[in-house]
Amino acid sequence: MDRLGSFSNDPSDKPPCRGCSSYLTEPYIKCAECGPPPFFLCLQCFTRGFEYKKHQSDHTYEIMTSDFPVLDPSWTAQEEMALLEAVMDCGFGNWQDVANQMCTKTKEECEKHYMKHFINNPLFASTLLNLKQAEEAKTADTAIPFHSLKMAVVDIYHSRLKERQRRKKIIRDHGLINLRKFQLMERRYPKEVQDLYETMRRFARIVGPMEHDKFIESHALEFELRREIKRLQEYRTAGITNFCSARTYDHLKKTREEERLKRTMLSEVLQYIQDSSACQQWLRRQADIDSGLSPSIPMASNSGRRSAPPLNLTGLPGTEKLNEKEKELCQMVRLVPGAYLEYKSALLNECNKQGGLRLAQARALIKIDVNKTRKIYDFLIREGYITKG
Repeated sequence: MDRLGSFSNDPSDKPPCRGCSSYLTEPYIKCAECGPPPFFLCLQCFTRGFEYKKHQSDHTYEIMTSDFPVLDPSWTAQEEMALLEAVMDCGFGNWQDVANQMCTKTKEECEKHYMKHFINNPLFASTLLNLKQAEEAKTADTAIPFHSLKMAVVDIYHSRLKERQRRKKIIRDHGLINLRKFQLMERRYPKEVQDLYETMRRFARIVGPMEHDKFIESHALEFELRREIKRLQEYRTAGITNFCSARTYDHLKKTREEERLKRTMLSEVLQYIQDSSACQQWLRRQADIDSGLSPSIPMASNSGRRSAPPLNLTGLPGTEKLNEKEKELCQMVRLVPGAYLEYKSALLNECNKQGGLRLAQARALIKIDVNKTRKIYDFLIREGYITKG
């Protein structure tokens, strides 16, 4: 036979199934012969004939459900309780918020049903009137005069206390009391995950701490997997089929990067080779950088002295790969041919990918003096190697 079950929308408020320990969802089964405590089963365990200790599959049972009308044929008992809880949470008159919390009825339906059955209902009105008269008769001598303004102030105070308790619970559940420890845990993630952590922090109060941490951890795992997939795709593009060759490839790649940095450093040295004072300052700056210190000596300014003469390309590697115009550019910009060819290749590849290239993108790719970058960019545009984005 049908019985009135729990009205709560949250399945965690109901006891778990004794068979599979899952949260019960209506309708579910209650054994009429076992208990206390009551013996509940979900429909799946009930149909399998689950038995446990004294409980047998042939015991009489009750079907626990709230899917039946009480006051209105179109409203179930579960919806009636959900309406009362929504009005208590959102406040009388906030029908749109009440409807949003219920999710099954519209704003107009909630207002009409509540006013009809809970405000204008003669049965409820007479009961409330009798209770009010009895209470007034009981406290007639000791009653305190009612002042609506004072009650409003008390309600505001209570709402502030309730909000303060809610915020304290969020801070305690998410472990935000020790902020220093929280920040150290956050820094263990890569920068991309840290940015997501910062963005999702405002939504942490909506979900529980476990769900929030699982979301961040899953995103961090996704980031690691994507980075590993990208690395494996790079190996495949290079024709590598085993991890032994991959280690050799990584070693050679690191060596090439170091050589590229040395060539860039050489191009910087050649800028100041004609000025001994500027060269000494540059060497001191590099020594500070190598020792982990911030460079304390500024580079010598070009103002007030003659510009350096054109660079002599005789004997420099890569000169034979340049045409006459490129040689002239390297001489005037004072850029070694090897560095120029590397910059040119990087700009051409990026232009082919993007279908065009802007000066800002060129400066992001080439980490040298901005004036040199502009001269190289203008030269490649003028000669037709790249196009403007």
